[in-house]
Amino acid sequence: MRVEKGDLTGRARLRNAALKLFAERGFEATSTRAVAAVAGVSPALVTRHFGSKEGLRAAVDKDVLDRIGSELSDVDSDAGLMESLGAVSARLFGADPVLRGYLRQVLLEDSEASAALFGRLLSGAQAELERLSDAHGAQEGSGADNAWAPFQMLCLILGPLLLERVMQPNLEDPMFAPDILRQRSAANQRLLLQGFYGCLEKEHGG
Repeated sequence: MRVEKGDLTGRARLRNAALKLFAERGFEATSTRAVAAVAGVSPALVTRHFGSKEGLRAAVDKDVLDRIGSELSDVDSDAGLMESLGAVSARLFGADPVLRGYLRQVLLEDSEASAALFGRLLSGAQAELERLSDAHGAQEGSGADNAWAPFQMLCLILGPLLLERVMQPNLEDPMFAPDILRQRSAANQRLLLQGFYGCLEKEHGG
């Protein structure tokens, strides 16, 4: 059920407005006064609820991470990893360009807050890989492979999001449309299972 802005608390309205503006403009270019104006509340409420603009950002980050964590917790352990993550990406990013824009802005910033957000995403990816590995009885790789696995997982998920603006002009269909997401997830799955050259050989009938 869609929640109207008037039904939200002042805190939630500020957080949602900040998410939207941070996604459009970035953190540095967004003032608390602008956030309050979009939320339809007094600027003084930013300080009352969050203490500062940094506190507001922390609250937005927590909300985004909670949403991602909730979706990841519903990953089907009986399905393939990228198939499951593709479904998560579709629900999170395919239907929410604001969320995509926010993560793109934040992760491309050179700041401690950006590095911290990525670190939390990395921890979540590591935990999810361990859970799925246990469920599938996957064999352990080398120490280096295991160390890089969560980074590779995030690159496959976040890469198209970060590069959307330059990738989209080279594609005929919207790259976050459900069918396109399913195709990309299937391609990622084949890449992980068969390797890059294995996929090429199969495509060319080798």
